[in-house]
Amino acid sequence: MDRLILLMLASILAGFALLKAPIAGTFLAGISPVTNVIGLLAIVVFSLYLIYKGVMALFGK
Repeated sequence: MDRLILLMLASILAGFALLKAPIAGTFLAGISPVTNVIGLLAIVVFSLYLIYKGVMALFGK
């Protein structure tokens, strides 16, 4: 399996972990909206890349 694909899957999991990180009540609570945006962007961008690679593999390019 391609190592790049595994890296993309790990990045998606990291985005989900960033969304679910319990930072309420810590000194990082002020940047909670920023971490949510970064997590969502990571999930969306890397998921779209994986979909693109899957479609290209399906059509043989």
